[in-house]
Amino acid sequence: MSKSKVAFICVHNSCRSQIAEALGKHFASDVFESYSAGTEVKSQINQDAVRLMKQMYGIDMEKTQKSKLLESIPAVDVVVTMGCNVNCPFLPCKHREDWGLEDPTGKSDDEFIRVIRIIEDKVKKLKNDIMKK
Repeated sequence: MSKSKVAFICVHNSCRSQIAEALGKHFASDVFESYSAGTEVKSQINQDAVRLMKQMYGIDMEKTQKSKLLESIPAVDVVVTMGCNVNCPFLPCKHREDWGLEDPTGKSDDEFIRVIRIIEDKVKKLKNDIMKK
């Protein structure tokens, strides 16, 4: 049986969706393939996210990821939107959920870490949900 493909979607694909892709690869690569994308791209991943992910997990997102448009990723089974506060991008899928996460860009490290921990918990829950199917 092939692994599910999960897309983490946000408008700019520079912070929350990138964190989710990295944590999906880190904690759930045995169950699903992780992708992230957006309707717009940034020239680089949010540098606070990059720094904190290196500190917390030893993950260098700049080595393994870049900001991508929706059309740059394969067809997916699950779409997770981060909580865009605008019209979230649409991708066809079998299952969709919105995590409703506040964007920590421009906020304190404590706020970033809080959002990263929430994403970690949600990635692990998604992994368990997919394993049950």
